[in-house]
Amino acid sequence: MLMATSLNASKRATRRKLETENIQDTQVPISPLLSPLMSPPSLALLAMEFRAFWEFSAVLPSWPLLQQAKSSDGHAVVVFPGLASSDAATMPMRRYLDSLGYQTQGWSQGINFGPRAGVLAGAKDLLARAYEKSGRKVSLIGWSLGGIYARELAKELPHMVRGVITLGTPFAGTPKSTRAWRVYQLTSGRDIHRESDHFNLSEAPPVPTTSLFSRTDGIVAWKGSIQAASSHNPHTENIEVFASHVGIGLNPSAWWAVADRLAQAEGQWQPFRRPRAQGKGLPNSLHGLIFPDPART
Repeated sequence: MLMATSLNASKRATRRKLETENIQDTQVPISPLLSPLMSPPSLALLAMEFRAFWEFSAVLPSWPLLQQAKSSDGHAVVVFPGLASSDAATMPMRRYLDSLGYQTQGWSQGINFGPRAGVLAGAKDLLARAYEKSGRKVSLIGWSLGGIYARELAKELPHMVRGVITLGTPFAGTPKSTRAWRVYQLTSGRDIHRESDHFNLSEAPPVPTTSLFSRTDGIVAWKGSIQAASSHNPHTENIEVFASHVGIGLNPSAWWAVADRLAQAEGQWQPFRRPRAQGKGLPNSLHGLIFPDPART
């Protein structure tokens, strides 16, 4: 009996060891730059996403101020939509940028269901055509998942890209630090862990890179949109705005920041300026209040 007990104990120990090894083998490695404890936004923040309508409704009264944005040099701009979205969603922002003199275009691939077969190749072709047609480097703007496309394109074809601007893009979080990961897997047919393993998403592109984020984002954990300092690219920054995730691409303050970043002369990048709220003049006062310090604790 003692021998049988010993054998059973040995079998249990072996089984536990094998189960542990299997778990370890199937675990997805996490970059040391990413927090394994990063959780998706709270249900309260998710419930606040309905305010996107009010954000867009603020465009009309904000239009006179928006038209005071820095002048454009007319270079080409490509805008990528978010997950389960299309060029229709980015049209308002593109029309605003058109009014400033930029040559904007959407991604022209219908609804963004993720990087399915042909999607990334189509995005590369789009960038190449815009580059050849304009004869100059192209700025890339991406909303949420669209920002992942913009960043990865800039890494692969940096000689064609002037700069990257993302809005609520989850490049620095763990795969499940958003409330959209199930939708991503459903629409793309891809495993989000395996997808994230194929790319170093948190690495900054080798071009001027701006990440717009909101601490009240109800879909993406805001820390997942923070670009860490990069040793190979000193021209990176984070700009905080008050916005929802669904509305950040329709938000007047986000539009202002995008226009400000696009207006910089090529090769003369400077970080976004946040004048004090006490500055003289209404634009400066609003500027300091609308764009809080992204580094605050």
